[in-house]
Amino acid sequence: MNDLRSMTADEIRAALKEMGEPAFRGAQIFDWVQAKKVRTFSEMTNLPKALRERLAAEFALSLLTVEKRLVSQEDGTRKYVYALPDGLLIESVFMPYDYGNTACISSQAGCRMGCRFCASTLEGLARNLLPGEMLEQIFRMEEDTGERISHVVVMGSGEPLDNYDNLLRFIRLITDEKGKNLSERNITVSTCGLVPQIGRLAGEHLQITLALSLHAPNDALRRTMMPIAQAYTVQETVAACDAYFTATGRRMSYEYSLIEGVNDSEACAKELAALLHGKNAHVNLIPVNPIRERDYKAPDRAAALRFQKRLENLGINATIRRKMGADIDSACGQLRLRAKAEQGE
Repeated sequence: MNDLRSMTADEIRAALKEMGEPAFRGAQIFDWVQAKKVRTFSEMTNLPKALRERLAAEFALSLLTVEKRLVSQEDGTRKYVYALPDGLLIESVFMPYDYGNTACISSQAGCRMGCRFCASTLEGLARNLLPGEMLEQIFRMEEDTGERISHVVVMGSGEPLDNYDNLLRFIRLITDEKGKNLSERNITVSTCGLVPQIGRLAGEHLQITLALSLHAPNDALRRTMMPIAQAYTVQETVAACDAYFTATGRRMSYEYSLIEGVNDSEACAKELAALLHGKNAHVNLIPVNPIRERDYKAPDRAAALRFQKRLENLGINATIRRKMGADIDSACGQLRLRAKAEQGE
């Protein structure tokens, strides 16, 4: 069955027309599933009962249930494990900032990219998420917290550009003025570097921020960390990002997970600065979250600050990501894996 929460207003109107219903019913339904964020067809109280029953019989409605929730006593960060209708688990994070609340959401259940510093990929890819399932993560956070989410980062489990069509539909839906009406400029999409898809995204001329998970300044080092580096060189990947900037005018963000003794040397800082010299770019330094299955360790605060300072002295804008929810710390994907293990007990 088609998922109503993944359908555009035009698609819902067309479906209702085929059912012999007037066009205004489509607008009503879109308002219920996108603006009012209802969980059941029975909540659509301005629709005739017979139509609600037919909708329930012929359409699905993306729904998530909270499997696990952790709340930080330090800064209000909330980490969620959501169960999908088929029982698969995904992970999301609610982060309160001075400028507004940010939702970090997943785009896939699992991931097939194989990055060595990420727990999300340890069990591979289960499936892509529907646009409605991506939206649901945000809607349920707002319901749980009672707070409006003003910024979204697609940076949880999964590689967003590996689920390209559903990602694009999600962006169109969440920015629809009749729905949540989120600004494109308040959306960030993170990618490990699928070069052809970066090119496609540039052609969409969206105003979202693209963040590249770079993590190494050269091919030899990057290939030890990220299998995608076997397919695309650093130069090819950065060139695709340059093309994205040219097409959209949006400054690129480069994510760089700092790993002690691996990519945090002065030589790495110099090479990274040379790679990004003259570009309209920002480097987001992220002390790596250790995971049990890997031997990576984050440098201490002083070492991270030295790396940042070296970049700045070489003309590169760089910041160290603020660590949110430190008292409920778990690397991306770890909470999901822990909840899955608990399910099997």
